[in-house]
Amino acid sequence: MSESDPIFGVPDGLPRLIEVMRRLRDPDAGCPWDIEQDFLSIAPYTIEEAHEVADAIEREAWDELEGELGDLLLQVVYHGQMGAEAGHFDVETIARRVTAKMIDRHPHVFGSESRDKSAEQQTRDWEAQKAREREGSGEKRTLDGVAKGLPALLRALKLQKRLARVGFDWGDTGPVLEKLAEELRELDEARSLSRDAVEDEFGDILFVLVNLARHWDIDPEAALRRTNAKVERRFARVEDRLAAQGSSPAQATLDEMDALWTEVKREEKST
Repeated sequence: MSESDPIFGVPDGLPRLIEVMRRLRDPDAGCPWDIEQDFLSIAPYTIEEAHEVADAIEREAWDELEGELGDLLLQVVYHGQMGAEAGHFDVETIARRVTAKMIDRHPHVFGSESRDKSAEQQTRDWEAQKAREREGSGEKRTLDGVAKGLPALLRALKLQKRLARVGFDWGDTGPVLEKLAEELRELDEARSLSRDAVEDEFGDILFVLVNLARHWDIDPEAALRRTNAKVERRFARVEDRLAAQGSSPAQATLDEMDALWTEVKREEKST
């Protein structure tokens, strides 16, 4: 690109990014792929970029995080440009709206309310304010407004938190563990029935596990990401040891791989 292009006359940073997206979406001179996109087609990329941000944070890959956050910011700008084209909103109105919301939800910082309260009390106040906002938007039922596009584990957690706020919750983990045992028995019984029955019971187990995680103050998404990373790390070491023996997963038996897995696991736990 020539530096004589008018894009270089736009201030660097967010203003230039917004102009880049406007140019990409220009129906006459833009990018054919970008022009064809809409909210539905871009939404999966937005979700993917959010997960890549979370992954960089989980791995403490600070050198990657700036780039991942930029990719996520691009998604906001993309939706803002499509919103502007449709006459709904733009990046500026998005920013103004979220700014007003944050000011409104923090009267202890931007208003006259005292800051002399615990983080727990501030969390309760935040949830109460969000509940008032939902009522104002026409959401009347307890579970209204929990986004259906969230990852299933995260959505289960949010649904359960809503239910807990109205008292539909166990007081401790004892009944949750009993429910888990019950659901495991029902899953075993469902194996002789239809695939739908098995899937239904399996979903019940996952929902109960999320409930257990909530009672133990564990983020189920973070816990599963941690386990995924652990499996990747350990199996990579299994592959390395097989390679040192002149073998590979395709050539090794399950017993051989399982023995190496146990060895790697034992070594990790001893360090």
